[in-house]
Amino acid sequence: MSETKVRVRFAPSPTGPLHIGGVRTALYNYLFARKNNGEFILRIEDTDSSRFVPGAEEYIIESFKWLGLQFDEGVGIGGQYGPYRQSERRDIYKEYVKQLLDAGKAYIAFDTPEELDAKRKETENFQYDATTREKMRNSLVLTKEETDSLLAEGKQYVVRFKIEPGREIHVKDIIRGDISVNSSILDDKVLYKSADELPTYHLANIVDD
Repeated sequence: MSETKVRVRFAPSPTGPLHIGGVRTALYNYLFARKNNGEFILRIEDTDSSRFVPGAEEYIIESFKWLGLQFDEGVGIGGQYGPYRQSERRDIYKEYVKQLLDAGKAYIAFDTPEELDAKRKETENFQYDATTREKMRNSLVLTKEETDSLLAEGKQYVVRFKIEPGREIHVKDIIRGDISVNSSILDDKVLYKSADELPTYHLANIVDD
């Protein structure tokens, strides 16, 4: 029998007030933790600085106090795996970004929002993937010297996950059963943005979980 302790988390984004769907998810986690003598953790996912709403985090925490759902660990409580606010974990994420870049699993892209918008207008259903990345401004196309020069100049960039095309990805879902997806339909997701030195949901969530 497994000795692994049950640990469940509720991880809202401070982009507005807590809604009933969030409360339902938190309640499921809370009851599951209590039933299994586990821990109920509060994480604040505040990596999307453009959507941040002042006071939203405090409102969410107060809402849970009013509901009587008590966290065992997390923001405002502490614990051995803190900090629990993602914006305070920049250095942790940067280390994982470096590992992905060093392993060739990710790359640096310098394309501006304007350049990407132009591509979307030029090509219907454009996505940044194995068929298009060779025509863009990124470290897969640029030389190391050119890439290093742009970084030294302080050019803003994102780090993208490098999806290998033509691979069948198999997932066993409890509800939908066996699912198969060809990697060629997936785009190279942005994992990190230099503009605010923060990861996106795709990276931060996996690292923290």
